[in-house]
Amino acid sequence: MIISIVGIGLLGGSFALSLREKYPNIKFVGVDTSVVNQKIALAKGIVDEIVSLDEALQISELNVLATPVDAINKLLPYMLDRIPDDRTIMDLGSTKELICRLADLHPKRRQFVAVHPMAGTENSGPGAAFKELLPNKNVIICDKEKSSPDSLVLVETFLRDTGMKIHYMTPVEHDLHLAYVSHLSHISSFALGLTVLDKEQDEKAIFDMASTGFSSTVRLAKSSPQMWAPIFDQNKINVSKALGDYIELLKKFKDAIDNKDLETSLNFMNRANDIGRILAGIEKK
Repeated sequence: MIISIVGIGLLGGSFALSLREKYPNIKFVGVDTSVVNQKIALAKGIVDEIVSLDEALQISELNVLATPVDAINKLLPYMLDRIPDDRTIMDLGSTKELICRLADLHPKRRQFVAVHPMAGTENSGPGAAFKELLPNKNVIICDKEKSSPDSLVLVETFLRDTGMKIHYMTPVEHDLHLAYVSHLSHISSFALGLTVLDKEQDEKAIFDMASTGFSSTVRLAKSSPQMWAPIFDQNKINVSKALGDYIELLKKFKDAIDNKDLETSLNFMNRANDIGRILAGIEKK
């Protein structure tokens, strides 16, 4: 069996490395416009060979589309146009509504499975890929009823074999929830990083004074802008609503501090502490 990774980055590379342990006889081929990414993917053993996209579509039973979401929108119709009837495409995009709407317009929609692994780091590219990224993480499949039974079972089998826990959502539900639990946290981290950089021109002072708390909070600001700008754009309605809610609460927090309203500040923080209970419950599932 041959699996192609189209866009060899953190997620696509980690998916291939996870499956290699389970299926040593599967051949992985890579498609990537970056010569540097090609060389790293070959050197790390993520793929066995680099091929063109058209060749990958003809030889691969499963094509994993793991590019940024704006590239997925361009590549998916092209790939569906050219894929043989008994082959499958799955994407790993962090937004789903626009991608699924695009797939719905194609006569080969049933050969596509919309997937989003809830895993990642602030690093990007094939050099950041590692086999332990996906095991025990959640993965979302959207509009499963629109995929053919054969394509769905193929994708579900490989996702489970990487150790992931499968959940099902509509694309609308996915994008709404992700705006709050993923996209907003990245914007917050970018904004915090900019706030500190603009205020503290002396980089040595930042380094000397920064605590582990600051480092963990701003970690996501190191994420790839080329990946995240299209995500914010494609999910702009939900992201804007989440940002509005967040900004409103920040204003209330600021007012409480300005007015020396200790009771309100304590109330905000006590309510926020409940997130620990929720996260603990998620980790046990």
